[in-house]
Amino acid sequence: MATKTELSPKARESKNAQDMQVDEVLIPRKVPSLCSARYGIALVLHFCNFTTIAQNVIMNITMVAMVNSTSPQSQFNGSSEGLPVDSFGNLNKAPESLSAKCSVIGGQFAIWEKWGPPHERSRLCSIALSGMLLGCFSAILIGGFISETLGWPFVFYIFGGVGCVCCLLWFIVIYDDPTSYPWISTSEKEYITSSLKQQVRSSQQPLPIKAVLRSLPIWSICLGCFSHQWLVSTMVVYIPTYISSVYHINIRDNGLLSALPFIVAWVIGIVGGYLADFLLTKNFRLITVRKIATILGNLPASALIVSLPYLNSSYITATALLTLSCALSTLCQSGIYINVLDIAPRHSSFLMGASRGFSSMAPVIVPTVSGFLLSQDPEFGWRNVFFLLFAINLSGLIFYLIFGEADVQDWAKERKLTRL
Repeated sequence: MATKTELSPKARESKNAQDMQVDEVLIPRKVPSLCSARYGIALVLHFCNFTTIAQNVIMNITMVAMVNSTSPQSQFNGSSEGLPVDSFGNLNKAPESLSAKCSVIGGQFAIWEKWGPPHERSRLCSIALSGMLLGCFSAILIGGFISETLGWPFVFYIFGGVGCVCCLLWFIVIYDDPTSYPWISTSEKEYITSSLKQQVRSSQQPLPIKAVLRSLPIWSICLGCFSHQWLVSTMVVYIPTYISSVYHINIRDNGLLSALPFIVAWVIGIVGGYLADFLLTKNFRLITVRKIATILGNLPASALIVSLPYLNSSYITATALLTLSCALSTLCQSGIYINVLDIAPRHSSFLMGASRGFSSMAPVIVPTVSGFLLSQDPEFGWRNVFFLLFAINLSGLIFYLIFGEADVQDWAKERKLTRL
């Protein structure tokens, strides 16, 4: 019986040839990287995200100047001094700025469905998404300066002009897929299309709503994004207030100090994308890489914030820990935030927008809950706020680690109709 199951030499050679073909699909080949069409698209998306978030930030930065210039007493208080910038970049209206992201990010994932090779998606998405961090850094660093020297309208003129340029680049450079792109090399086109052969990508099919609602991997992404946004919202809204009240340092008056965490996070976010793809080339499982990035983007960042009340050192140490926490949190860009591309590439755009919309409830809830805790217990209120942050962050992380997956789900695969 054993001899019947043995393969003949010709069959064995055929099987080895098939395995080599599969390996060629999975293992990236040497093609142009930085000077290529796909990285050019990532760079355009980077600057589109830059201008989108920058305009949200400058709206809040210039609000006092706009009110003062239109108020009856503007002649007595016409400067933009005391702009309501919450340090570390967000603002007194940070929830609105954070919620605006979900409408921007969702549409980008439809591009990477057909442009992002599996071994490069982490770095491509990280390059694109990191534009938001650069936008926060630039707007906070120079927005107040422009408003004070040239007047608040010029802030909108300058950043609005940048937005128009990015819009033109979008219409010129962005195409649906590599096959219709006029400036792509033949080798790059073949590389992208061959690497995506394992992905399901054909005619559009309706989203199976019931299957999505019953999908634990989808819920793990939604809850994981919600818990991470709780961390980010607390970090950008309440930590500056904490440092000001404990160390009596108004770091909102220092534009460079306020913007510093975002430029560090910008660098770490891009490096994290390259690191995630590097691990994939070392035979790490895709879900392992996604979970490692999510752990590094959640656990250390929340632990550093929890440790703040127990530090009796200077505000410089607290500011350094906050900068490190903000930087590490961006590693989730290579983890949970692009996991939808892995499990449902066909519906990634809608599902990413839905998960971002679900997570945007966190910036709305955080001020109410944190404000209540601080008003109820002035002595230990900050510790309660930070411990609640850690508990929510850890709960979402554990749920994602248990139920998160990286395989294309059955409901996201192509359903072929057969005729009898």
